[in-house]
Amino acid sequence: MTRIPEPLSTPAGPAYEGRLLDRPTEEVVDQGAGFDIATLVTRRRVLGVVGAGAGAIALAACSGDTGAAQPAAASAAVREIPEETNGPYPADGTNGVNILGESGIVRSDITSSLEGGTRIAGTPLTLDLTVIDVANGDKAFAGAAVYVWQCDAQGLYSMYSEGAEDETYLRGIQVADAEGKVSFRTIVPGCYAGRWTHIHFEIYPDAAAATDVANVIATSQIAFPKDLLDPVYQLDAYPASAQNLARVGSIDDDGIFRDGYDTQLPTYSGDAASGFVAALTVAVDTTTEPGAPGGGAPPMGNGAPPTN
Repeated sequence: MTRIPEPLSTPAGPAYEGRLLDRPTEEVVDQGAGFDIATLVTRRRVLGVVGAGAGAIALAACSGDTGAAQPAAASAAVREIPEETNGPYPADGTNGVNILGESGIVRSDITSSLEGGTRIAGTPLTLDLTVIDVANGDKAFAGAAVYVWQCDAQGLYSMYSEGAEDETYLRGIQVADAEGKVSFRTIVPGCYAGRWTHIHFEIYPDAAAATDVANVIATSQIAFPKDLLDPVYQLDAYPASAQNLARVGSIDDDGIFRDGYDTQLPTYSGDAASGFVAALTVAVDTTTEPGAPGGGAPPMGNGAPPTN
């Protein structure tokens, strides 16, 4: 069993690792997500901290030999996925463009535009998400609707970027099954200037609600491990991605992920030649007020990718 850390008594109050507790009368494990993220960033490693009577959290670690992450063990104490901007190109109605009500948007394969349109190239990626409701005892969020969107291998977003304004690829909705699972067939996104590689997603309470962004209960982004990206970005389908990734520096330097990303980093298996399978558990809290959509900037006239 993981030992619960004890705070130290200081003249200014109880502290842990040199930082005063946000909630002095409560235990270290009950200080809230902000305190937890600061602890993770300070240590630069993942910590498993659980309450009394709960099992230790086993998190996936990337293997330097194979480039694949090991499976993650189930946790009895799951932290809520952090709220992130939906960026300027969500097509969810926040900036006048809305794909959510379009026929065919509920689909698993998002590698082509709706109604059999353009199919995009890139390294295949199966994205498996498991949605759980922390307000309901971390139970599977059956029936939740997940909307995902991302850029293509060139770093362009359908419906917005120059040359892709009439396309609807790399956008889709799936409804969680009885185990809270959804699966998307997509590609590894390209990396454009200014951002670490990512996929956007929104969670809605059910399929009927997933037509209006006002009904969203969680908005976040999925990060990608460098071990996965490096071999992919050597391929001809991803021009400039390796260069753009190098300019960001590391995931810790990214403007969105630098405040903590352990709950946004999936485990994965596969290779650049045959494709990857990535899996992530997404914990949402229906009692938490979702943040404003944000990032709803108008489309850029030159089709350049957004900065968030």
